[in-house]
Amino acid sequence: MPRRRPAEETARLGDEIYERDIRSQVELSHHGEIVAIDVDSGSWAVAGSVLEAGALLREEHPAAVNVWSVRVGHREV
Repeated sequence: MPRRRPAEETARLGDEIYERDIRSQVELSHHGEIVAIDVDSGSWAVAGSVLEAGALLREEHPAAVNVWSVRVGHREV
């Protein structure tokens, strides 16, 4: 099981993964929705709310503990 990372590290890694791997895939078709990112595996899920995106992510990765959420097309969730 992954260790819990400091919040600042999870945020930094989540933002890096989003910009590098996810943004181009979601920006046009999911504006305003939430992306939940498991920063340890790079896996992610997109849904209409933080709770829904987190639940979808944890269906595939139940042990995800370092999860960062981003609102598509916005600077803050």
